[in-house]
Amino acid sequence: MKEEIKKIVLAAAAKAFKQGLLISEKFPSIEFEEPKHETQGDVSTNFAMISASVQKRAPRKIAEAVIPFIQTSNTTNSSIIKKVEIAGPGFINFFLCDEAWHSIIETIFIQDNKYGSSNLGNNKKVQVEFVSANPTGPLHVGHGRGAAVGDATANILAFAGFDVQKEYYINDSGRQISTLGKSVWLRLLEQEGKEIDFPGDCYQGEYIKDFAKEILLEKGNSLLEKEETEAISECAKYSADHILNGIKDDLKSFGVEFDQWFSEQSLYDSSSVQKTIDGFKSKDIIYEKDGALWFNTEKYGDEKDRVVVRSNGVTTYFASDIAYHIEKFDRGFDRVIDVWGADHHGYIQRINACIDAYGRDSSEQFDVILVQLVNLLRGGKPCAMSTRAGEFVTLKDIVAEVGKDAARFMFLSRSYDSKLDFDLELAKEKSNNNPVFYVQYVHARISSILQKAEDQNLINNQNIEWHEDLNEFVNSLRKNEEIKLIKILSLFGENVEKSAQTLHPHIIFTYLMTLAQAFHSYYNKHKVITENKEISLGRLILITAVKKVIRNGLGLLGVSAPERM
Repeated sequence: MKEEIKKIVLAAAAKAFKQGLLISEKFPSIEFEEPKHETQGDVSTNFAMISASVQKRAPRKIAEAVIPFIQTSNTTNSSIIKKVEIAGPGFINFFLCDEAWHSIIETIFIQDNKYGSSNLGNNKKVQVEFVSANPTGPLHVGHGRGAAVGDATANILAFAGFDVQKEYYINDSGRQISTLGKSVWLRLLEQEGKEIDFPGDCYQGEYIKDFAKEILLEKGNSLLEKEETEAISECAKYSADHILNGIKDDLKSFGVEFDQWFSEQSLYDSSSVQKTIDGFKSKDIIYEKDGALWFNTEKYGDEKDRVVVRSNGVTTYFASDIAYHIEKFDRGFDRVIDVWGADHHGYIQRINACIDAYGRDSSEQFDVILVQLVNLLRGGKPCAMSTRAGEFVTLKDIVAEVGKDAARFMFLSRSYDSKLDFDLELAKEKSNNNPVFYVQYVHARISSILQKAEDQNLINNQNIEWHEDLNEFVNSLRKNEEIKLIKILSLFGENVEKSAQTLHPHIIFTYLMTLAQAFHSYYNKHKVITENKEISLGRLILITAVKKVIRNGLGLLGVSAPERM
């Protein structure tokens, strides 16, 4: 709709220039928005405002020069405009005919599950890396929010025309894996009756004891006969493998599947870390000081230089992170997006530095989504997240209690850069207070209405196929609430693009809530199936369009669209 009006405005401005009413035929990029109040029309543009410096006159004068040619325009779609008004310092407000909105319905039917998609991304290769929790314990609630955000962001980018790959980075190397092995080994010795002073920096959860029992059952006492270093290594591998398999199962149950599981250890096995260090040393970006190797990150905007190899010869986590991010670009990705916990904020600048030092532009090609904490509630009251014994509420627990759909929808109900209150009892409610129920019920309600219409022989089946004859019934949609619904439906693609551009999937959540509210309001005021067949069919077509858009929007968030509830 906005593109059509844009053509009309530019054509009118060109005519005003030819008549000597404007001094320049160079027109700036036109912006449109929906006015906050219905009295201000359907669409508003700042064309006159942003043209003032070029045209050397007041915005209102520009608007006054252009509007007569809009009103007399003979362009193909000029009939969609009912009237045009000047508002404030020079905004041009357009009031559109009801017929202008009816074509949206046909577009939704024809595009169906592609409605709302676009070629915004122009098939650029984008990698979204998310969750990437250390395989040292099960996923917790915070990981769940990061998983929902990362997965939905990737879905939205793909829908907006990007070539997207989802990746999980397995931190299967380094101190945390050694600590896991040591933790299990000590618990194993404990179960064999040895007196153990269990260190505070080891992993405390009951799952560590469970692994120790499993290893004893599987390997018997043979592990006790080995050197401690070798025994710890075996405990680490066994536990990390089992934890990772559990993580994969939990994520699959949560509706998240990755295109690639990338091992940190593989960077060492392939000598990528050492090659990366050598490459930067040859450019004097990595230098030696006090027996250690340092990356000159300060030169690239970080607050200070960072150690990549300690004086004892052991590499830091930063060393493998440098190699990993460079490896991403070497795989051909045009843009890399990482989803991290908010506590990793201080790490962004050093990764930016290594990307820039490699010759890429971190400001254009690297983004970090920082996901804030989740406050778990039960009936409005804080729910214990963890205990001193190291136990915590896992993602598996959440999905088991409230279901995948409710969990994902609640995690995406607010911007990820804001803390989130997640109420377990609310997420289970079958009422309009529960956001996921509120939106899913629209889809299920419409399915029920369509089934009733089929039973009454108003339609042949619920899956109404579009043909030109349906325009006759769509033209019967004249009620304010009907036009409002169609207007909201027309905005779905804009919201998808805005979500893709800003990397904020909660924009789709907000859109779906708005659409659901408009449907509930319409349904409460108007019967869909009436004694008038023409009106009934028009409304059945309208709600089918709503159903399709609800399905598409929920799908982007990884939430199902049920036929019954």
